[in-house]
Amino acid sequence: MSDAQFPPPTRGQAERAARKAQRMAERQARKSAHDPARPPEFDLLIVAQGGGIDREAAMLAASLRLNAPGFRGRLIVAEPQPGGAWEGTDPRMSPPARAALVALGAEIRPLHARSFGRSYPHGNKIEALALLDPSRRPFLFLDSDTLVTGDLDAVGFDFARPSASMRREGSWPEPPPYRHGYDSIWRSLYDRFGLDMDGSLDLSQPEDHWERFLYFNAGWFFGADPAEFHRRFHDWAVAVRDDPGEALACQALDPWLDQVVLPLVIHSLGGGRPGPELAGLDGEITWHWRNLPLLYALAPEPALATFESIAALPEIAPLLAGWEPAERLLAGGEGRRLIRPLGAAHPPQAPERALRKRLKRAGLWLT
Repeated sequence: MSDAQFPPPTRGQAERAARKAQRMAERQARKSAHDPARPPEFDLLIVAQGGGIDREAAMLAASLRLNAPGFRGRLIVAEPQPGGAWEGTDPRMSPPARAALVALGAEIRPLHARSFGRSYPHGNKIEALALLDPSRRPFLFLDSDTLVTGDLDAVGFDFARPSASMRREGSWPEPPPYRHGYDSIWRSLYDRFGLDMDGSLDLSQPEDHWERFLYFNAGWFFGADPAEFHRRFHDWAVAVRDDPGEALACQALDPWLDQVVLPLVIHSLGGGRPGPELAGLDGEITWHWRNLPLLYALAPEPALATFESIAALPEIAPLLAGWEPAERLLAGGEGRRLIRPLGAAHPPQAPERALRKRLKRAGLWLT
């Protein structure tokens, strides 16, 4: 099916939801334009490289244009370059994906990785912060596998109080029996960088329960000063990677290093857990979809309708041709017919790994 085409979705529900989302975004953009309390302009930073991340980045850019047409900031795309920490491979985008991003209004900046690169690709987001202008212009970072489904300018950002995504599970640390628990593992990190851990605790959670400790998904985060955010994120991540310390001796840092250090950075800059004013992120304004089966299983209808609408755009459709997940789940209809019911039956608070197992057993775990 490598020559499959992706016409506009024929399902009336998807089309109506996409049109409704666009109308709402346009109304909100007009309203925000006259709102004196709206946040300052900020840069939206993402990373794009070959191997499919460039395709995801182009879809993010298309969703931004569709659902946040009044966005006042800049979409800046960090593109890792050959050499340095990427020695031995070429991580650059495919020409079609690059052309799509340019056509969709993105500003592409070369990223010369020095510290992470090939050995830890998640570190792209850390080193990419250095590409932002050192003028203390605020920033929002989004993982490339994110869709914008509403007006970003309507989010109540307080850039002086940085925060990040709480859409996470207790993935790190994994305390070994009879040794260091959550408290001692996290406290070793806060002490190492001269931070007061007690002020970061959620005292409504039980002692030594993972949610008591500040822990984020690094799929989105924001701050006021990208240069200082980068300095702490980079330097502390390198320090932890190179010398984890005795309390972390049994802990995996790949792929969790960015999520280990991110809470320390945010707490050190006066930030913390997101408040209700940020609920639109991971909600009505953005959706971190991660892979296509999970998008069909878990995404709210406006996010899924956004994906199905932008899939037909001339900038995006060629990038999906030959990509098996899109050919089966979108063009072949298996996403709505087979995966959507599995997602509807998945309890909201149940671990996601159970859903992944069901998708794999059904032959629907496509990446």
